[in-house]
Amino acid sequence: MINYSRFSLDNGLRVIHNYDPSTAMVAVNLLYNVGSRDEDPSMTGIAHLFEHLMFAGSANIPDFDAEMERAGGVNNAWTSNDFTNFYDVAPMQNLETLLWLESDRMLALSFSDKALEIQRNVVIEEFKQTHLNRPYGDMSHYLRALIYKSHPYRYPAIGKEISHIEKVTEQDIRDFFYSHYAPNNAVLSICGNVTLDDARRLVDKWFGDIPSREIAARRYKPEPPITAPRRLEVRGKVPYPVIVIAFPMPGYGEKGYIECDLLTDILASGHSSRLYRRLVMDSELFSAADSSIIGSEEPGFLMLKGTLNDNSDDTIRKAEEMLLAQALELTTLTTTSPISLYETQRAINRFTSDFTFSNVNYLSRAQSLALAEMHGEDINSIVPAYAAMTPERLTATATRIINPSRSCTLIYRPE
Repeated sequence: MINYSRFSLDNGLRVIHNYDPSTAMVAVNLLYNVGSRDEDPSMTGIAHLFEHLMFAGSANIPDFDAEMERAGGVNNAWTSNDFTNFYDVAPMQNLETLLWLESDRMLALSFSDKALEIQRNVVIEEFKQTHLNRPYGDMSHYLRALIYKSHPYRYPAIGKEISHIEKVTEQDIRDFFYSHYAPNNAVLSICGNVTLDDARRLVDKWFGDIPSREIAARRYKPEPPITAPRRLEVRGKVPYPVIVIAFPMPGYGEKGYIECDLLTDILASGHSSRLYRRLVMDSELFSAADSSIIGSEEPGFLMLKGTLNDNSDDTIRKAEEMLLAQALELTTLTTTSPISLYETQRAINRFTSDFTFSNVNYLSRAQSLALAEMHGEDINSIVPAYAAMTPERLTATATRIINPSRSCTLIYRPE
């Protein structure tokens, strides 16, 4: 049970507080409801660029990191297709410094050409390092473009191509900032050895005067249903072939999301999972096998993935059949190996353990609380929702989702 308090400011900022007297530290987490799905399709990567720009100086603080270090604090951030998140940790006595820093860059950035150019170069180098010059780094570009044809999920958060980042101007930055980074589009969470009264007083002091803003509407339409199998084969500078088979699935909070999460655990979590025992251990074709969901807010995909030992056409054909067969055994299309109560409970126990122990840490708890508030849910309802799953519910969802006629298959082979 995680005890927390909630309050809101007049400008729309939602605040979550968790008092933790067991630590001498405090974590501040600021989650903005903006990600790469909010970008202009001709200027992708700007949300991720903004993650970097938010550390490049704000209206009254030219050096964010220097002030953070003076307070004995550390900070970082991440960007996804759905959200942008910033988090800070410092001794509890310096909570006000953290709130001062975060409030000033919510108020306004410095918007300098120099800062833009520096961070643009950093992001371009990151793009090259993580997606262009790393084996399999561009796999997400190929896979997303195969699954999505119109939705902004069709490219990863880092952007579709470097040229989009290269052409961002200072005016583009201003427009994106003032239409997304605002108190009425964010959730602030505070977790640590700070009382609710102190947290409320300091949040009101530093965030209360920031005006709410008009948030840009999301104008894209839902992705049309996949009505026939899709396939793509690419070659690159990689050591081994990889097969990915993806199936469309519900977004977060929709019926079937939790079931899909648990299905991938049954398939691929741990050495007792189906894919590891049956494909990696009992077959000479696979060196690794995995299954996962992307965990997106809007309809995403459930993914099967296999790394092979051989690049021959025959091996790839057989491996693809074996990978798909293991997933189909979770459905009512086959009765050879139905989902058992033991497998279901093991997957539930694994999730419960991971969720519980990750939130022992005050920083992880701050992030979890912010995300739960953004979702409009009670964080204490998450584990019971998973615990309510049954083999019958998992099987019904598997039968609906793991449908070969709606599959998207990517074969990534060595040159």
